[in-house]
Amino acid sequence: MRDRPLADMLLHRRDPVTLGPEATVQEACRVMRAHRIGCVLVTDPEGRLLGIFTGRDAICRIGAECLPPARTRLADAMTPRPVTLQPGAGALEALRLMQDGGFRHLPVAEDGRVVGVVSRGDFRAMDHARLNEENGFWEMLR
Repeated sequence: MRDRPLADMLLHRRDPVTLGPEATVQEACRVMRAHRIGCVLVTDPEGRLLGIFTGRDAICRIGAECLPPARTRLADAMTPRPVTLQPGAGALEALRLMQDGGFRHLPVAEDGRVVGVVSRGDFRAMDHARLNEENGFWEMLR
């Protein structure tokens, strides 16, 4: 089985949902609900990635602190400077990064500009099995 490049995975997907840093958390949550997605990428007007806002951010940063979603800007609620991969990176590398980092969404960027986003759910069971096999191998070497 060969490792698929992320660019291949992005070919069949719609453009990533983005908002500016001045958008509110409430706007982001409504967009996420409407599109049935788990994150919004926060970008500047040129499409450069500034951060990511996820459902986990809504709960842990907004809900837990009782911040008003209608008045809280994404710039104040997002995860700034998220880990990214380039489109030529492999799917297994993406899965490994998400597993090691404890996150579910990984922006794909080229020259600092967003070209897509992948989530754990985008990967087939075979890729998960291969990653588990590889992790088992590394555990044996430790």
